[in-house]
Amino acid sequence: MMTDCGTISADYAGQLGGFSLDVAFDMPMRGITGLFGPSGCGKTTILRGMAGLHRLAGRLAVGKSVWQDDASGVFLPPHRRPIGYVFQEASLFPHLSVRGNLQYGLRRAGRNGVLTFDDVVDLLALARLLDRAPLALSGGERQRVAVGRALLSQPRLLLMDEPLSALDRMTKAEILPYFEALHSSLALPIIYVSHDIGELERLADTLVLLDHGRVIASGPLHELQADPALPLLGMPEASVILEGRIADVDANYALTTLTVAGGNLIVPGRQGETGGVRRLRISASDVSFALEQPVGTTILNCLPARIETITPHGMEDAQVNVIARLGEAGDGARIAARVTRKSLDALSLRTGVKVYAQIKSVALIATGGSGPRAGLS
Repeated sequence: MMTDCGTISADYAGQLGGFSLDVAFDMPMRGITGLFGPSGCGKTTILRGMAGLHRLAGRLAVGKSVWQDDASGVFLPPHRRPIGYVFQEASLFPHLSVRGNLQYGLRRAGRNGVLTFDDVVDLLALARLLDRAPLALSGGERQRVAVGRALLSQPRLLLMDEPLSALDRMTKAEILPYFEALHSSLALPIIYVSHDIGELERLADTLVLLDHGRVIASGPLHELQADPALPLLGMPEASVILEGRIADVDANYALTTLTVAGGNLIVPGRQGETGGVRRLRISASDVSFALEQPVGTTILNCLPARIETITPHGMEDAQVNVIARLGEAGDGARIAARVTRKSLDALSLRTGVKVYAQIKSVALIATGGSGPRAGLS
């Protein structure tokens, strides 16, 4: 497996009691890589192996630094690995204030780094909490402090093990924008373990799909979502994440037009300045097709596209999953749709057919604000 300064490479194998692990994957040295799969698939085991907390057989290289290589006898113990680790529970020191917990991270670093105390306090909005005790904080506040402490240890790699799983839905919504700020503000690579695909849709750039201790697939999130051979497309909440650039803001109607590969999409609200990048989510259940360009419709997002793949969905043979590529030539971004087999036959849809994709709802979900579900009718 080749390693360069822009790649983290992990390769682990072995038997852990009754659990068999055999994984190998690469991830970029920037952005958020999500480890996703059902409970018991090996996500946390891999993370603990990367931290050196669990000695797995294999190899780990972070850029040009080799942290483990069984072939040459290299194994850096946990205290020599420049990582930050955020657990499911915040695990703050109860006898220290928020300030004291953050300063512990600085002392652990033992050196000057890129991130200063003030940087982290500003990034995570911790100024008003500095003199509080951990027991006086909400669950979301405790996790923000835990992230801040990990960042102040000046890590080369930040590991986050289901950091939102212990929080209720409202608290998750409160803290997710801060995690998005990490993504947009820091060049630090983050590996994020979750069983919630919604979290990863908001945060991840790269995805590693796991099942029973094996890697099913790895790559850019939007590519894996639109791959008919992978289980993501079969999920009830199947969707595709697209990156859009703000092309225009209609002040009169309070609508923002974003350009994606193959066309433009409109979302409600004044979502920023021209040129800004936003992340969009299109649910498969919100896409339908027409053979001719619709007229007299309230749906504003209707783009030319071409059918790329059609695969069965579920066991009852009532629906199919359709992947279409936007644009007149069908060479733009991929979107997913779930339609009935009856509609498929009625329109004679097949691979290569030109259609108009009617997108009832587009959700603006990251960078620059996690706005509400943006249905346009």
